[in-house]
Amino acid sequence: MQQASRAQLTRRLLLGSAAGAAVLGAGAYVLRGPSDAQARRVVADANTLNRGNGAEPDTLDPHRATGTWENNIIGDMFMGLMTEDASGNPVPGAAESYAVSEDGLTYTFQLRDHKWSDGKPVTAYDYVYSFRRILDPKTASQYAPILYPLKNALAVNGGKLKPAQVGARAIGPRVLELSFEYQVPYIEQLLTHYATFAVPRHVVEKFGDDWTHPGNLVSNGAYVLTEWVANDHITLVKNKHFYDHSSVAIESVNFYPTQDSSAALKRLRAGEFDVLTDSIPPQQVDWLRANMPKELRLWPYILTQYVQFNTKRHPFDDIRVRKAVSLAIDREVIASKITRAGESPAYAFVPPGMPGYAGTSKVPFKDKSLKARQDEARALLAAAGHGPNSPLSFEYNIQNTTEAKMVAVALQAMWKDVGIDVRLAPSESQIHYNTLRKRDFSAAWAGWVADFRDPRNYLFLFDSGSRDLNFGDYANPKFDVLMSQSDHQQDAAARFALLAQAEQVLLDDIAIAPVYYGVTRDLVSPQVQGWISNNINVNRSRYLSLDRARSV
Repeated sequence: MQQASRAQLTRRLLLGSAAGAAVLGAGAYVLRGPSDAQARRVVADANTLNRGNGAEPDTLDPHRATGTWENNIIGDMFMGLMTEDASGNPVPGAAESYAVSEDGLTYTFQLRDHKWSDGKPVTAYDYVYSFRRILDPKTASQYAPILYPLKNALAVNGGKLKPAQVGARAIGPRVLELSFEYQVPYIEQLLTHYATFAVPRHVVEKFGDDWTHPGNLVSNGAYVLTEWVANDHITLVKNKHFYDHSSVAIESVNFYPTQDSSAALKRLRAGEFDVLTDSIPPQQVDWLRANMPKELRLWPYILTQYVQFNTKRHPFDDIRVRKAVSLAIDREVIASKITRAGESPAYAFVPPGMPGYAGTSKVPFKDKSLKARQDEARALLAAAGHGPNSPLSFEYNIQNTTEAKMVAVALQAMWKDVGIDVRLAPSESQIHYNTLRKRDFSAAWAGWVADFRDPRNYLFLFDSGSRDLNFGDYANPKFDVLMSQSDHQQDAAARFALLAQAEQVLLDDIAIAPVYYGVTRDLVSPQVQGWISNNINVNRSRYLSLDRARSV
């Protein structure tokens, strides 16, 4: 998932109407105008959890979302065949059990008896409809490639076969069969991802693109959407039809976009937020360690932050230029002096924390001193035609977040040291990643958090068939062959060896410049009970509770 994504014109038009409010759907939920919402003080009551959530979502459609900030909300509303437990590990969700064929290519799921939030039953037919929908090219799902292991998924998504030929079929209302092209050892984790979620066919077909509006959206998870005020907050309330409704302690959840982490920290200290996720200003980390140690949650995180190059656009179609830019980065300084929360310098793409993966790949210059790297960078730039009289100059796209801007300023100075002039181009997170998907950039800041704990979830981004998620338009037949071979290798050690070879090809091609591996940067009020830090940073609200009597 993208760290910290299609503008919804209809929603913004509604919110910007002269009346300042709109009534959407039969539920008659009112979307208040932003000015009204911003004037209200957040009330910290016993039954409402207030979460600072990074960025404003582009969408709450599980088949069109891409960001961690969207996952936090969607995962509270929807439940996949598998779901996460309180520690972020996969457990049975909409499926209460499954069986696997001898060849490991066919899975048969028994769905639990549960309902959508409007009281209609969730069926295997909803899942068949949903797998066809996300892989239909008309849906334009950026996450469709994550489902390419499913039988015929690649051909369907490429328009070569009809959606009905996807390897998903219903054997009655509560039995779902999924067929795969090859064995998928990470299947349980994959099925916790929102790309695999069922959506309610009867609602999607009734409302079209408006199905995710409050009053229209129905879900099968612990919560349902009641309010969405653009750039202010999203409110969810308990779903009375959720199968485990009686175990959910928190009645409602508010999610707030927090691009400005300094402002978000002030709101948390004022008691307006209970949780801040990945929204801690780096310059405040040392103060937080000393003054708010109970609230500060720093934890190893399978996140890689990196510079993404557009490999088909000048000047980054030249590997010498890409390498020079990567060589000039002082990763140790950024991790120790800029981000400060325990991040570690990154010299590969796949982060530590992947079970069974040795992580032997590395950039070619890892063991060189900074001075040697800077000298090599200047020589490469000169060979590419860039010197004192014609310095390399480019625009660098970044997110408009506190941390991204601080890192960008540091990178800008490091690049200046080897004769590179860089102009910073900040934008909101969702706009930033839309720019990357359109490949309308030269170089840009990017981050990737594991959707599941397997190195393939990182490397598939650079497969030439991954399209929208392959931001830099990278293509190397050797890389693609290694990825394909790994998919068909049943021995775990041999499979990881092939993935390591593919990662090394990627790093040798300097398709990206890895900068650092992340840690979770969360602040959690002592009044929040049940929060368990984990390396994918997933904490569903259904497992939390509030003790407002507890001192903060």
